[in-house]
Amino acid sequence: MIYSRHHDVSLSWEKLGNMTSTRRQAVIGRFVPGSHELTVDRSLATLLLARLSDMDCGEEVRVEAASYCCSTCDGGEVSGRSLARRSRKTRSLSSSSAGSSSDYRRPQSLHGPSPVTKFGPKACMLQNPHTIMHIQDPASQRLTWNKPPKSVLVIKKIRDASLLQPFKELCVFLTEMKDLIVYVEKKVLEDPAILDDENFGTTTKKFCTFRDDLDDISNRIDFIICLGGDGTLLYASSLFQESVPPVMAFHLGSLGFLTPFKFDTYQSQVTQIIDGNAAIVLRSRLKVCVLKENCEKKARVDEKCIVLTNGDIEGSRKAVEYQVLNEVVVDRGPSSYLSNVDLFLDGHLITTVQGDGVIVSTPTGSTAYAVAAGASMIHPNVPAIMITPICPHSLSFRPIVVPAGVELKIMLSCDARNTAWVSFDGRKRQEICHGDSITITTSCFPVPSICFRDPVNDWFESLAQCLHWNVRKKQNHISSEDEEF
Repeated sequence: MIYSRHHDVSLSWEKLGNMTSTRRQAVIGRFVPGSHELTVDRSLATLLLARLSDMDCGEEVRVEAASYCCSTCDGGEVSGRSLARRSRKTRSLSSSSAGSSSDYRRPQSLHGPSPVTKFGPKACMLQNPHTIMHIQDPASQRLTWNKPPKSVLVIKKIRDASLLQPFKELCVFLTEMKDLIVYVEKKVLEDPAILDDENFGTTTKKFCTFRDDLDDISNRIDFIICLGGDGTLLYASSLFQESVPPVMAFHLGSLGFLTPFKFDTYQSQVTQIIDGNAAIVLRSRLKVCVLKENCEKKARVDEKCIVLTNGDIEGSRKAVEYQVLNEVVVDRGPSSYLSNVDLFLDGHLITTVQGDGVIVSTPTGSTAYAVAAGASMIHPNVPAIMITPICPHSLSFRPIVVPAGVELKIMLSCDARNTAWVSFDGRKRQEICHGDSITITTSCFPVPSICFRDPVNDWFESLAQCLHWNVRKKQNHISSEDEEF
């Protein structure tokens, strides 16, 4: 808390709000909008006092470092020390605090500056204390372990002969050298090339196997290793409908935009991950709820001409949820007619899509199907949802980016000539009929993808190597003699 002898708490917050955003970010560890708590750790308490001394403080100011929870502990609180300081300093009203900020260098951060919530002399933003969100700087996101990892899920591309040798080497290293429990999908071990290998048979006996859509392994896996292309990472995401373990992806496929690791030095790289020394990028996912009308029950109701209540109608619907890493695609399917679907944002109809379909993608999915349809590429750390039409029958329908906190709903228009089809990361394709709805929001369960270097360098490296972003022959230099002509 910040206490003032002559003013109330809100005035102290007003003074902090008048500081430049760069100085305020350096002073405050975590700024909680709509709250009177200033949460700092002990290392920033002294810096906070030094910054406050530059303000017009003719009164006693006391700063108490609030207790905080370390991200690596199990929730135990670490209490800060109470510091007190009396400052008697006067300053002319004509002096500006912006002048002293020129000698301050902005720290490296992937967050934008905190916006000022005071507009003019009297207007300000209405604060809502019930919706407070803490966001960590993506540049400081590092992997750590509360306890040493004991189990690992190895995902291998099925029926790919080129991956057999890397798969065997990795599994032997994990079981014998690192003494880890290795989980492998049962259909991977049903490959004849693995079944006929007697030398590798002693290693496979130590494996724990599972079947997709039958066994729940969500609470058994400490981290995941993918061998293959981007599809292996998408498949790993589909196995976990809630919390996802950290994913380490090796580039052994065709494109490899999401797989930054080379397999040549896998032993040292895996050891580094087990030791907890790596950067991670949190790839947001979409929470998709498909609500379908029960056609059989609807036909029975029509035959008996019974008017049901709203509760009975809701009971006749079937809801299925999916966690999507790349995109949700709604298209016209085999029909030759244009798709005609209504797009709602937070309950308001914003447009009707008339074309081949629409893509709703995450920032990770913006470099997949969406970029092929003309969308922009978004860094995975940007909290957003991309909406991209597929071949729209309009010259003005451009892709748009909406905030990550909105709720989207897609339904067939009442005058649509045909049904639509929907798929999730290219899987679970199904038909959407009249009365069905698709609700899309940002999931609170991202995919923690382990970086080779850091989130920024890995992303631009993938743009250059996989998509050949901005590849062009260099323009020749013009000499001074040529310029005369």
